[in-house]
Amino acid sequence: MPELPDIQIYLEHLERLLRGRTLLHLRFPNPFVLRTVRPAAQSLEGNRVAGVRRLGKRLALEFEGGFFAVIHLMIAGRLHWREAGSRTLPRNALAVLEFEHGSLVLTEAGTKRRASVHLIEGESALAALNPGGLEILEASEQEFADRLQSANHTLKRALTDPHLFSGIGNAYSDEILHRARLSPITLTSRLTQADIGRLYEAARRTLADWTERLRAQAGRDFPRKVTAFREGMAVHGRYREPCPDCGAPVQRIVYAENEANYCARCQTGGKLLADRALSRLLKKNWPRSIDEL
Repeated sequence: MPELPDIQIYLEHLERLLRGRTLLHLRFPNPFVLRTVRPAAQSLEGNRVAGVRRLGKRLALEFEGGFFAVIHLMIAGRLHWREAGSRTLPRNALAVLEFEHGSLVLTEAGTKRRASVHLIEGESALAALNPGGLEILEASEQEFADRLQSANHTLKRALTDPHLFSGIGNAYSDEILHRARLSPITLTSRLTQADIGRLYEAARRTLADWTERLRAQAGRDFPRKVTAFREGMAVHGRYREPCPDCGAPVQRIVYAENEANYCARCQTGGKLLADRALSRLLKKNWPRSIDEL
């Protein structure tokens, strides 16, 4: 799922391409992506784009007249910019916003349709779609600490909860925790003040560094390679590959459709965390430490 750094780069390019431009047509090759019935799509047509906002992992295109098109990419949704004159659409196109100088196309890979578009009117309707997560790059350390310890969760769950923190998902939570040298299963109630301060700095640096890196990679081109698996990441998507800091093989815990990637030496004092599936299968043969492994 695209997270804060990718969404921010999308936002910057959409601002550059669309602000002040008039929406000519809005159509949905796959109508199931549209999750609202009012206002009608035609209500947005003929209005200029007043700006683009980010609501957690959602992008909101603001139109004159108080209308918004809120796009949630979920896991496999992606945005594409097609210059005027391009007539063919990708087979997996879900929504098309046509302007005089080009079209913004929403696609989704795979067969599961999770990406969504909400057409809404008014600031109150927009606020209702905002999960309310704290913007870490704008928050003080005390605000971060208060939000982090407002509920007793594992660090992995806390960082990826959109009601607690804005824009962080599976990938960057792994990177943040590795940089902070903290276990993904440590409970927030057990953190020391030093732990919280280290986590706060790691979160800010990770998000800022990757946003800047992706901004430099895209340059003036609309982002094309938006993925959760980036070359240069320390642990995310690098199972069994060496940790860049200590050389130990990166480990992972798989659960549902998610996973946590971590370095046992750097983050858990050498202890291997139990994988719900594999550790139950191996039972007594499950290695307890990275050295035993």
